[in-house]
Amino acid sequence: MRRARFRMIWVLAALCLVALSRTPGQEPNLTEEQIKQFLSNAEITGSKNTPRGVTAPWRLTLSDGKLTHDAAFQSVDESRMKAQLSDGTTELQFRDSYHFNIAAFELAKLLGLSDMIPVTIERRWQTHRGSLSWWVPVKMDEAMRQKGNIQPPDLDAWNKQLDRMWVFSELVYDTDRNMTNILITEDWKMWMIDFSRAFRLSHNLLEPKHLTMCDRQLLGALRQLQEADVLEKTKPHLGKSEVKAVMARRDKIVAFFDKAIAEKGEAAVLY
Repeated sequence: MRRARFRMIWVLAALCLVALSRTPGQEPNLTEEQIKQFLSNAEITGSKNTPRGVTAPWRLTLSDGKLTHDAAFQSVDESRMKAQLSDGTTELQFRDSYHFNIAAFELAKLLGLSDMIPVTIERRWQTHRGSLSWWVPVKMDEAMRQKGNIQPPDLDAWNKQLDRMWVFSELVYDTDRNMTNILITEDWKMWMIDFSRAFRLSHNLLEPKHLTMCDRQLLGALRQLQEADVLEKTKPHLGKSEVKAVMARRDKIVAFFDKAIAEKGEAAVLY
């Protein structure tokens, strides 16, 4: 009887470990704080370089003895007065930095968009400091979707996610929001990754043509966004000049949608 009871306890414990371990298509049900603790403290047990993207981030495997999960590590942090980009254009005051990945997540939280950007923290791996982001299990990226002409099951819901993405991209002046860093999960949830070339110092919008419609709650959050809060939540990853640029672009986004509402009516602009 004692042996049978011990065996039952062992089996239950094993099942709990399996439930917490990484399995295809299954994600552990963790809070943001639990994910942050895991990313901060779990042991890094494996690494694999990912060839995609300009900065080729690493895919690390982490384990705390109960949960095993992957995370994306990006350590790029460079600044140049002038940079020649791959598309042939030249950018002045060029910056490519992992700090912007962390700032993007913190800013998204202020706007109620943290469910569109994986939890991201700062951590040291080997000899480098960088951003460490929870690895999202996806079935494809937007480039693959478009190449395969794969249509979402709910086009309206998909377009609303795109609208929120473009509003946020304009806010942070993301110069590298390409189709390979827009990820899609099995249930057609969109995730944005890689903001290392965002947060430029321009007070203008990058491509306002992408602004078409806006989530009411997002527009309300933009109106209420305070410079002091952005500075506090994103330090030390953003400086004062970068935060001021965010707020200037916020003003232009709000003005854009206010004008569109006045011209077309609220129902044609907000959802």
